Amino acid sequence: MKNFSLKHLFLAIAGIVMLMTTTMSCKPKAKEDPAINAANMDTTIKPGDNFYQYANGAWLKSHPIPNDYSRFGAFEVLGEENYKQLQTIMEEASKDKNAEAGSVRQKIRDFYNTGLDTLKIEKDGFTPIKADLAKIDELKTIDDVQKMLTEYHACGSYPLFYFFSSPDEKNSNMVIAQLYQGGLGLPDRDYYLGDDQRSKEIRAEYLKHVAKMFELIGESATQAGESAATVMQIETGLAKVSSTRLELRDPISNYNKMNLEGIKKIAPKFNWASYFNGIGLTKTEEINVGQPKFITGMADLLNTIPANQWKVYFRWNVVNEAAAYLSSDFEKQNFAFFGTVLSGKTAQKPRWKRVLTETSGSLGEAVGQLYVEKYFPPQAKERMISLVNNLKAALKERINGLTWMSDVTKKEAVAKLEKVSVKVGYPDKWIDYSSMQIGTNSYYENMVNATLFNVKRDMNKIGKPVDRKEWGMTPQTVNAYYSPNMNEIVFPAGILQPPFFFLNADDAVNYGAIGVVIGHEMSHGFDDQGRQYDKEGNLRDWWQVEDATNFGTQTKALVTHYDNFLLLDSLHVNGSLTLGENIADLGGVNISYTAFLKAMEGKDLNEKIDGFTSPQRFFLSYAQVWRNNIRDKELMRRLKEDVHSPGEARVNGIVYNVPAFYQAFDIKPTDKRYISEDKLIKIW
Repeated sequence: MKNFSLKHLFLAIAGIVMLMTTTMSCKPKAKEDPAINAANMDTTIKPGDNFYQYANGAWLKSHPIPNDYSRFGAFEVLGEENYKQLQTIMEEASKDKNAEAGSVRQKIRDFYNTGLDTLKIEKDGFTPIKADLAKIDELKTIDDVQKMLTEYHACGSYPLFYFFSSPDEKNSNMVIAQLYQGGLGLPDRDYYLGDDQRSKEIRAEYLKHVAKMFELIGESATQAGESAATVMQIETGLAKVSSTRLELRDPISNYNKMNLEGIKKIAPKFNWASYFNGIGLTKTEEINVGQPKFITGMADLLNTIPANQWKVYFRWNVVNEAAAYLSSDFEKQNFAFFGTVLSGKTAQKPRWKRVLTETSGSLGEAVGQLYVEKYFPPQAKERMISLVNNLKAALKERINGLTWMSDVTKKEAVAKLEKVSVKVGYPDKWIDYSSMQIGTNSYYENMVNATLFNVKRDMNKIGKPVDRKEWGMTPQTVNAYYSPNMNEIVFPAGILQPPFFFLNADDAVNYGAIGVVIGHEMSHGFDDQGRQYDKEGNLRDWWQVEDATNFGTQTKALVTHYDNFLLLDSLHVNGSLTLGENIADLGGVNISYTAFLKAMEGKDLNEKIDGFTSPQRFFLSYAQVWRNNIRDKELMRRLKEDVHSPGEARVNGIVYNVPAFYQAFDIKPTDKRYISEDKLIKIW
């Protein structure tokens, strides 16, 4: 989704993001691997020296990265199974000639089949976007440029900046309009502005890529090179006025609610009345401008750069957004840069997988309905709700036991925790896709119509009460999230499977995996961002001053801890950028272990299963969730862009700060990663 998911990326959906989907089958398998398999470990390494390698070393050696992946781990293994399961759903729908017109099966069928019709797609070339390119050629003035910009935004394409709906940060029961920085072809502003060698290399390759794409739509090599330079000039100008990813993590500085007159004052050169009228927004009394500096700078650029150069920029936006849905020459060039240069992949996924992913994304809950019917066991939902209640009780106990927090703030924190709502599996009410137009004419046309449907649905929320039954993820997604505005944690059905959730495994394994996920999401309500929202989901300071200061001291230590985490010999994790996720990881492990001990009351913790005690199995289960091999380019990209630490850091950066881990594996002061008791980082 290109529009309304952007803000969630930075503020609301702070889950354990793994960029893929998967599903869970309730059908029995011939043989299941043990939940903790010693064959995946490297026991020649001491747990106190490198627990990540100890728990996963043999698996990492025996699972090289396939050519079509930039990283390969537990999630990706599940993903391969998921592709087969979702393919079953798609193939069944694709052959259903009797699907009722307008039904979800008809829409899935036609969307999937048009994506696989490569003969037609190859024959069409870039014909699907020729009308858009011709319309751009007619632009003559800056006023024309702005009118074109408005038309694009109304259809869900977002040159220059983003427009979407989201709950009001200080009135979480109401949805308001949001303006957010954007307009860049590269994933981050720092690629345009950085002096490091990697940024310079990416800029050089990006120029080549943009030029090649212009050649594919008919420009000469010389003209294409000039066009690429124009695109780079405009995008660099936008990057200079963009906030950093770290700045985007501050909910207070990104909350600037104003009316139409207020927006006119910060960007008077932009015709906002015409813009809002053109996209269909009639309520302009309450609009949040995420980054006022960017909006001001964007409007200045719009009126400084000649219309002819904006035509080039618009042409680039059209071809860049459409590339994955056009003929193979566009697809391959698009992959060559974004897949290979940025992430190190050497091969694309097969066509059917790419189309399946797009179908599942565009018709998310339509596919989800079929998925739930086929694969989701209801007993998993029941067990999850029980686990969540246990984790809530554990976090309440830990909050009340904090030595650095006053009773006044503890009371507020517990009140917020008790009001956290929980969604498991799938929505009670499905999205109605009846107005989405999906047919047999064109894959690109279906993509456009799906986007338009989502944009209209998003626009219709503005000025209305928040729908608290709505989900931000589809059932088939392997992920979980905490929403600070909703004060809710959400666990789609897709995550309720190994290695996160074992329906028949011992408590140690499930508390070490899905239990930590639950604790992780709960902790997001109390991380450096989430703690700024109250129990109703409103951005409000409910902390005593001294408690906030103490919290800052604890989190500063965690920032330093991760800043010193070394990867690839010379690269470090950005402790400030990843702070929220690191707090949630540390909190998740501690909270879940507390709940695990309660679940084990009266049982022998030292009784071994497959050679390991229950506490050991807890931590091994946690470690195997994050095992993955990752390409150097992808690791470098993620260290710059991702708010999550790499898998190795999510394990080794956490367990050595947990006292129970030291007891479970008898960690000694002579072990390499030993941290003395007085220096352990303790937050939640």
